[in-house]
Amino acid sequence: MSVRDRNTPHVVAAIAFDGISPFHLSVPCVVFGENRDAGGVPVFDFRVCALEAGTLSTTAGFSIAATHGLKALDDAHTIIVPSWRDPDEAPPAELLEALRRAHARGAQLVGLCLGAFVLAAAGILDGRTATTHWAWAGDFARRFPRVRLDPDVLYIDDGDVLTSAGTAAGLDCCLHVLRGLCGAQAANYVARRLVVSPHRQGGQAQYIEQPVPPNLRGDRLSGLLEWVAGNLDMPHTLDSLAERALMSRRTFTRRFRLATGATVGAWLLAQRLARAQQLLESSDQSVEAIAASAGFGSTASLRQHFQEAFRTSPSAWRREFRGV
Repeated sequence: MSVRDRNTPHVVAAIAFDGISPFHLSVPCVVFGENRDAGGVPVFDFRVCALEAGTLSTTAGFSIAATHGLKALDDAHTIIVPSWRDPDEAPPAELLEALRRAHARGAQLVGLCLGAFVLAAAGILDGRTATTHWAWAGDFARRFPRVRLDPDVLYIDDGDVLTSAGTAAGLDCCLHVLRGLCGAQAANYVARRLVVSPHRQGGQAQYIEQPVPPNLRGDRLSGLLEWVAGNLDMPHTLDSLAERALMSRRTFTRRFRLATGATVGAWLLAQRLARAQQLLESSDQSVEAIAASAGFGSTASLRQHFQEAFRTSPSAWRREFRGV
């Protein structure tokens, strides 16, 4: 799905409800709700649609009022459920039926954080792969056994249905939706305005019960990470990096995991995939040249890892985000 005709604005609707978290609601608002018409970002027809009539309370102690009800979902192209107030509370039948109708007519549905519980309750995630906040992943899996839950990722794009992990991952997911609608330039523009990464690599598993990382400012490990990120075309191994950091293999492995939340291999792969994405979106280099520059060694290796990570090929990624 892409935005092509600016004379017929793409309708994006976010669902608000009593007891909503202002942060979760603000994520789709800041990505789609601000009038830009700049940086390749069109002006969306953005609507906040209230589940209940009247003033809505928030978890932050102030109230909000939405100008639209659920009826405004009927012609929305993209519908975002930014969270849900309580996983133990079944969403109202009226909301679930509105989401089913939207899904049946081809609308794109997005469940951020606990919003995945709402999409699952509607039966929309049955037989699909989805994610949610890691703290509620076990509960989600027990309640919705027909959903293939992946609790380790920031978000999952399953075509016309997307789900994300908690809080900040909702921003990653919405920027990804914007990329699909308007291209990489638009998403990068919005990300720069928000001072966030246009496409954050990694998964929410990095943030589960992790020790607080040491302060790496000025640390030689910090300098090493910057050097490796700038020299991804070179071969790197655990032993070669430990030697360069002047650490034993054991000490380096422990310090690296504390600093990044990942193994050396996983971190290197994420950096190389990010570099490949950047070059595919911003350069005219061949896939072969990009594979070499990102350190994959061969186009076959790049294609394999790209397919595993993003369920698409490097060439298809370039076509989708550059229109070439």
